[in-house]
Amino acid sequence: MSLTIDEKITKIEDEIRETPKNKATEKHIGVLKSKLAKWRRKKLDQQLSSKSGTSYGFDVKKAGDGSAVLIGFPSTGKSTLLSNITSKISKIGAYDFTTTTAIPGIMEHRGTQVQLIDLPGIIEDASKGKGRGKEILAVARSIDLIVLLLEYKYAEEIYSKILNELSKVAIRPGQTKPDIKITKKERGGIALSTISKLKQMSEQTFVNILREYKVMNAAVTVRCDPTMDELIDVLEGNRVYPKLLIVINKIDLISARQITRLRRKFPNAVFISALKEENLDLLKDTIIDELELIQVYLKKQRAKTDYEEPLIITSGSTIKDVCNKIHRKFKKQFRYAVVSGPSSKHPNQRVGLDHTIQEGDVITIIVKQF
Repeated sequence: MSLTIDEKITKIEDEIRETPKNKATEKHIGVLKSKLAKWRRKKLDQQLSSKSGTSYGFDVKKAGDGSAVLIGFPSTGKSTLLSNITSKISKIGAYDFTTTTAIPGIMEHRGTQVQLIDLPGIIEDASKGKGRGKEILAVARSIDLIVLLLEYKYAEEIYSKILNELSKVAIRPGQTKPDIKITKKERGGIALSTISKLKQMSEQTFVNILREYKVMNAAVTVRCDPTMDELIDVLEGNRVYPKLLIVINKIDLISARQITRLRRKFPNAVFISALKEENLDLLKDTIIDELELIQVYLKKQRAKTDYEEPLIITSGSTIKDVCNKIHRKFKKQFRYAVVSGPSSKHPNQRVGLDHTIQEGDVITIIVKQF
C-alpha cells in the first residue's frame, strides 16, 4: 500500500529527528532534508492549485499602501484588534473560531492606508489543511507583514508552533533570503566560492545538496554562512520572506513582572490590550515602520508640487514602482523622470526607471507624446 504525501513527510521527519547529529551523519541528514522539502513543495503545490470551492471567503484583493495579516491561535483578540484600529467591524465573541473567513480592514495612520486582514485562528497541523489551514496560509503567503498576535498565556509555546506551521508552507517571516547565487553551466562541475569558511555544514555536504537538486555544473557564490535548511530554501525557489511583528495582547490581565519576563523573550514585541485600547497608537506606528512606507511627492510639468496628497510607497522602490503605482500606462509610455530631493545628485536630475527613490523626493514623470 502506497503512502500518502503526509505519511511520507511524517516518515522523513521522524527519521531526521531520530538520526544523531554529527559529522558522520551530516551528508545523510542533508539528503533527508532535501527529500522532505521536495515532498512539502508537492503538498503545497497541490494546496495552492486546488480549484475547489473551499476557498470562498479567502479571496482577498490587495488594497492600500501596504498589507498586513493578523495570525494567532483562536481567541487571542484578533477580531477586537481589527475593529479598534481599522474601519472594518469584525465579528467579536468570547469563544473560539468567531472569525470563519478572511476579513479585511483599512488602517489609516500617518497619511497612509494599510490593509489589515483578520484570519481565523490558526491551529496545529494547519499546514496539513486542518481548521481551514490551507486557506489561511495561502493568504499569509501573499502579504507584506505578518502580525503574530500572542496572548500572554503560553506565548513562547504558541510562537514556536505558529512559526513551525508557517515554515512547512514555505513562509519565512522575519528572515532574509540567503545570499547565494547559483549560475548553471553546461560543464565543469561545481565551482564553489565562499566569502568565509562554512561553519554550518561542510563544503562537501553543500555540494551534495546541490547535486540532490540536479545541480551538477554551476558557479556558486555564497556571501553568507547558510544552514542546510537555508540552502534548500534557495534551491526550492518558492519561499516567501514577509516581515514579522510580534504583538502580545491582553496586558491588562497580567502583572508588570510578567510583562518584564515576556519582554526578555520578545524584546521587539509590542505589548497591547486590544480590549482596553492600550498602546494601539504605538502598534499603528510600528506597523508603518515595519512596512517601511515612505512619502514622495508628484509634480506635473509646469505645475506646482502636490504636497497635499503624497504618494505612499515602500522604501527601496524605484521610478518603475512609482509608475506602476500611478497607472500601468506610465511605464509603457515612459521617457524619463525628473527628481529633486534626497535621492538626486542635484536638483531636477534626469533618471530612468531603475532609479531608487527616497523619502521626500519630488518626482515628475515624462511620457512619450502620441
